[in-house]
Amino acid sequence: MMAKKPEKPVYAFIRRGDSLRPEMEYDRQALEGIEDGQRVKLEIKQWRNLDRLKAYWATLQDCVDATGCAPSKEALDAYIRPAVNFVDTIRLANGFLVGVPRAINTRQCDEPEMIAFFNSVTELLARDFGYVAPTPEERARAAA
Repeated sequence: MMAKKPEKPVYAFIRRGDSLRPEMEYDRQALEGIEDGQRVKLEIKQWRNLDRLKAYWATLQDCVDATGCAPSKEALDAYIRPAVNFVDTIRLANGFLVGVPRAINTRQCDEPEMIAFFNSVTELLARDFGYVAPTPEERARAAA
């Protein structure tokens, strides 16, 4: 059994003009020991919006509650990903291609992909189930 590679820590920086500023003290501490002017290597990734992921699952639950279209949000999700072609393709030994649902977690799905996926999902929910999610303004009014 191979030991798992320890995960590299992730540090967040915010762009200010042509500079990157540490977001929090934890991120600032990552720069300790690096001299002014010293080159560093970094991987640029657009930060994933966890609120969008939460909104996706909330939207599915709202659709299930409003329409009764599925026994759970997880079952609806299992239908949605292949239906909007958010899949990885695998080839079976007999040559058939099969689409398996892709992950939407923050490590395997970047922010632009998630935005496009969520837009496709809202269109599918309206088309296939007649469900249109309320806007944030509509939600605020309903909560008041």
